[in-house]
Amino acid sequence: MFENRKIAFIGPGVMAEAMIGGLIREGVAKPEALIAAGPSQERLDQLIHKFGISATLDNAAAARQADVVVLSVKPQRLDKVLVGLRGAVQPDTLVLSIVAGAPLVKIAGGLGHDNVVRSMPNTPAQIGEGITVWTAAPKVSEEQRKMARQILSALGEEIFMEDENYLDMATALSGTGPAYVFMFMEAMVDAGVHLGFPRRIAEQLVARTVRGSVDYYWDRDDPAHLARLRNQVTSPGGTTAQALYYLEKAGFRTAISRAIWAAYERSRELGAEARSHAPEKAD
Repeated sequence: MFENRKIAFIGPGVMAEAMIGGLIREGVAKPEALIAAGPSQERLDQLIHKFGISATLDNAAAARQADVVVLSVKPQRLDKVLVGLRGAVQPDTLVLSIVAGAPLVKIAGGLGHDNVVRSMPNTPAQIGEGITVWTAAPKVSEEQRKMARQILSALGEEIFMEDENYLDMATALSGTGPAYVFMFMEAMVDAGVHLGFPRRIAEQLVARTVRGSVDYYWDRDDPAHLARLRNQVTSPGGTTAQALYYLEKAGFRTAISRAIWAAYERSRELGAEARSHAPEKAD
């Protein structure tokens, strides 16, 4: 699909690198079809050396030659980047944003451009094991949706949602989710050290336990309900039952639920702030 098309990455950060690597690894696009743009020549040189792609310090120049423009800048730099790109994005170009908290109306208004897709990938995308929730503005064509799906598939799984509100939910659940998992793992490792394990061994035990548990969940044609799997390892009056009793008593389940809800509310607040500052799209 991208044999005769150019994909420009505006913002050559970690997620852009993950996407570039995934596109090349999966055979979706060749290095010569990819161009990165950003303010640091040193960073661009790293990507040129690693992937053999093109690069430029000029965001607008990259956008002018692209069939797909991927916005992969930090949220606090977005306003400035949109100003610099306004008028440079070609009418038929697809703009794919992975900028957290930036709604479609902000991107479209800032660029004066209708063909915008908004997505929320997560950290495991860096190894091709991520999951991305995305949505598209009404004027995005079916062919452009297919292009977006193919690009996002290079990061792992992708889920399209018609309603943009789901992007705020995804931010709280899957986008922020790896941080919850890492914090849980960190707490388990610290407990293991407290028991007497060397930290290196505790980390190995916890990491393999988490990974194995997830693999066990997926390694079946019809994944069992999580509560059923938990019950399989919980003997009456045993050590697991005792541990789970204390987790419930400490409000573990409620704390996780409230944390995710807090992240969701914050995502909505950021989106509302972005909408209030979104410029009107020029006629």
